[in-house]
Parts: sequence; C-alpha cells; structure tokens
Amino acid sequence: MRFESASEFLKSAAKAVTICGMSGVGKTTLAAKVPSDAWFHFSADYRIGTRYLAEPILDNVKREAMKVPFLADLLRSDSIYINHNMTVDNLGPISTFLGKLGRKDVDGLSLEEFKRRQALHRRAEIAAMLDVPYFIERSRQIYGYENFLCDTSGSICEVVDFSGPVDPVAAMLAEHTLLLYIEATDSLMDQLIQRTESDPKPLYFQEPFLDEHLAIYLTERGLETAGEIEPDDFARWIFPRLVAHRRPLYERLAGAIGYTVTVAEVEKVRDETDFLELAANAIESRNESLRRLGDKLANG
Repeated sequence: MRFESASEFLKSAAKAVTICGMSGVGKTTLAAKVPSDAWFHFSADYRIGTRYLAEPILDNVKREAMKVPFLADLLRSDSIYINHNMTVDNLGPISTFLGKLGRKDVDGLSLEEFKRRQALHRRAEIAAMLDVPYFIERSRQIYGYENFLCDTSGSICEVVDFSGPVDPVAAMLAEHTLLLYIEATDSLMDQLIQRTESDPKPLYFQEPFLDEHLAIYLTERGLETAGEIEPDDFARWIFPRLVAHRRPLYERLAGAIGYTVTVAEVEKVRDETDFLELAANAIESRNESLRRLGDKLANG
C-alpha cells in the first residue's frame, strides 16, 4: 500500500501494517511495542504452525512416539492423545518439524524428507500470508479493531517471486497493507551469524539455493551424499550464505511495494506513537528520494 504523504497515512482511519525482515532483526520485538488493545496482531509463523502445518507437525511427533512401545500401545488404544502447545512466543514445533539435513544417527533428515518438509513449509507460508485480507476484515467485523499489524516470517522474501507474472503474496501486501522492511546492518548480521555458530536452527531454503549450496558443501567437505552430513555443521556453514542470498531479495521486495526502516530507528520505538512516526518517516523518506530522482532525470 502506497501513500502520497505521511499525513495521508496518519489520517487514515484504519491502518494495516506488515513488518518484514530477516529473523533476528527485531520484528517481533517491534510488534510487541504496538498495543494489542488497539491493533489486531497477526503472526504469520503462528498461523503457519497452527493452521497449515498443524497436522504434519503432529504426525511427525506421533511417528516418533510410535517408536516407543509403551507410548505406541497407548496411542493405538486411544488412551492418550498428542497435541502441541504452540504460542506466538513459542514456535518450537515448526523448527522441530523442519529439522536439519544430514545423518540419521544424529537426528538428521534424508534429502528427500528434508525437501518434502521444506515444500510443505513454503506452501504453508504462502497460504498464511494470503489469509491477511481475511484477518483484516475479520478483526474489524468481529472484534472491532480498526488497526491491523502483521508480523511476517523471516523467510517471506523467499516465497515472493518477481521473476514471472504478478506474485500473489506481493500483490496482496501491496493492496492491503503498508510494508515496513527492517534493514539489517552488517554488524547485526555478524551477530546473528555468531549466534548461529553456537546454536544452529532449522531454516527454510528455496530449493534451487539448497541444491546449489549443498553441492558446494559436499565438495568442500569431501562427502558423497547428504546422508553423510553432520546436521549442525551444515546449518552453520550455510547460514552466512543464506543471509547474503536474502538481503537483495528483501531489498527488492521493499523497493517494489514497501518502505525501509533501519534497525537503529526501530530500536528507538517505545510505543504506538513512535511506531506511527516510524512509518510516517519511512513514507516521507521514500517519497523524497523519488522526488529527487524525478528532478534529476528531468534535468538530464
């Protein structure tokens, strides 16, 4: 959603804002500064896990439970049931489901199974994002919210495709929300990479990116198959490359349909007033840049 001026945004009666950026840049922290009694909060990750991956996540847990004879007997007789306790602040079941590629003896997944789960996550993320207009309307009609805030997954840039026809997720965001992209600094990215070194997490990858870098990794490590990979080593190795891959994707997304804010600006936000000022400044900054570019082109 584009605005001619910051004042147009500030005067709008019903605001809808989407926050995006790489995992760890402060999206959820920023969202927490926006009052939930005045804004309906939509977490894409929570929607992914509780709606579109709920059954695969539970099926995965049940498969593991069935390996334990005591639990298997109880499950078969319907004496117990298994459910997840996912919350906006605890999305661990999604990570557990995604898993890591590599040796099965250290809880790694085969390449085939890893890709199957990656594909399920991709479809789930697209479906969750396309639910945004429904939730905007639902939040207003049922709960009486005027304002809507969407906290996206860190991999949204991976599921938006500008190479072909109009991408449905990008088109939806452009029509229904103001997109704020939190631009990460090099120093913050270094911190995130260091954090991954000590605690590597499961991640989503575009399949072409995975295939390309898997081949490089296997060659560098002198391995023949993905089944020989030490899962945490691969996760540590690929993360800096994933960061480098995602940055231009996010910049393209923001350049096409959104507005960019810096981590330093985000860190100064304390409340709703600051949040609105953050968005207004981003609108003015982009519009001013476009005006300058237009003047430059007009003057040759």
